[in-house]
Amino acid sequence: MAQLHSRKLLYLDEIARCGSIRKAADRLNVSSSAINRQILALEEEFGVPLFERLPRGLRLTAAGELCVEHIRGVLKDYARLETRIRALKMPQAGQVSLVTTVGLASGPLSEIIAKFIEKNPRVHIKLRSDGGTTTINPVLTGEVDIGLGFNIAATPGLRTLATFDIPIGAVVPPDHKLAQETGPVDLVDVVQERLVLAQSGTSLRDVINLVLSSVPIPVEPILETNSSETVRQLVRRGIGISLLNPLDVLAECRRGELVFRPLNVARTHHQPMKLFTRARASMDAATSLFVEFLLQELVAQVEELQREGNLPV
Repeated sequence: MAQLHSRKLLYLDEIARCGSIRKAADRLNVSSSAINRQILALEEEFGVPLFERLPRGLRLTAAGELCVEHIRGVLKDYARLETRIRALKMPQAGQVSLVTTVGLASGPLSEIIAKFIEKNPRVHIKLRSDGGTTTINPVLTGEVDIGLGFNIAATPGLRTLATFDIPIGAVVPPDHKLAQETGPVDLVDVVQERLVLAQSGTSLRDVINLVLSSVPIPVEPILETNSSETVRQLVRRGIGISLLNPLDVLAECRRGELVFRPLNVARTHHQPMKLFTRARASMDAATSLFVEFLLQELVAQVEELQREGNLPV
């Protein structure tokens, strides 16, 4: 990086990520003593310790947390500046960073990103997949430009770009008896089958539990996992059936590997999908281009599901 920013900023940020001066030194290809001197100088300048020195590494103090939050914002702004300057020399060049859930990353997003790269080969994509509980944090800290996730609560510091209400339904293999009919399926028929469900504590399982609360009999899945890909594979193998949202299995349904059926329930429980960014951050040209493309593709996928009767119009 050009010398617009002190090395102290880079050192502090890397130590916070690694939790160790030695690991940070290895990643930055500098000596541990050089990094230590810079951090000590920074602590002397502020008059407070930025790290707690623990037997197994370093942990940020409250002052250190404030410093790292500021530093990441500064570095992110500098990266945007570099992107915008490069774009002046090479139109449509740039970088987009986003975070999403594992299910969306391996599901509808992979197809959308592939299409985008084909049309915009000079735009570099950094895709990070996290659990639903951590999707918000990388956006708030400025580590990524945008986030896409389910059940994202209104959070200070975040700005919503779009929201889609996606109800969950039954997912079965094509040779299953519940796949032989079309239209909504009764929940009582679903819970009498062997169930492969999202693990307790995930945002999807919270929605599933709301749906199952109306069933007068106890429901015991044969397997629980936090991996949506594992759920899809087991259902394809005929191990059981599951409750998922239709976007998670759109590609498999198109290929005839799985069948999605909406639930016949008195009250539909949605899994809201939200596209969001940092409230005070401005998007550069590449990110704006990607967001516009992403929204067009998501709307097209939702309309496809509506035509098939898998989503309410």
